Amino acid sequence: MRLIVAITGASGAIFGIRILEELKKKNVETHLIVSKWGGFTIEEETGYKVAEVEKMASFCHDVNDLSDVVASGSFKTDGMIVAPCSMKTLAGIACGYSDDLIIRAADVCIKERRKLLLMVRETPLSSIHLENMLKLSRLGVIIMPPVPAFYTKPVTVDDIVNQTVAKALDYFGVETEHLKCWQGLKNKISD
Repeated sequence: MRLIVAITGASGAIFGIRILEELKKKNVETHLIVSKWGGFTIEEETGYKVAEVEKMASFCHDVNDLSDVVASGSFKTDGMIVAPCSMKTLAGIACGYSDDLIIRAADVCIKERRKLLLMVRETPLSSIHLENMLKLSRLGVIIMPPVPAFYTKPVTVDDIVNQTVAKALDYFGVETEHLKCWQGLKNKISD
């Protein structure tokens, strides 16, 4: 399996980092692209340096190099995860405005009918954000805001991050020990 993982400047860099950690455990080949602001967010929000995150990936790609191998449909992948996905990146993907490698790689996934999951991060959402998400959803892109599932009874932030990452990876057929599926109500309430 081969996946592209992108980290943009939206809050939530830990999601992209945890995805890389889980994929490394599963020996999945990863191609990492970090935006300029994604690098700042990694260092601001987590205990990691960008160089440490890059070591988690099989390969790293320069966000400004549109001649890179991941910019071509002939480079076969099983898809791409953008975690977190900023509204700027979302807008670029929705409009096909490939001014960096993250947006171009996402554009390739769309045109080649490969899986693309965007872990969009913003609140509240404007009508523009919602229209961009709807446009992409209609093209088959998975829009997955990192909204916690409280039926899992999370105790820590890590519990929330791990469940969200497990849910995203499940879409690509990558199983982790962290995915807790809904089992129905234990005490059914009668009508």
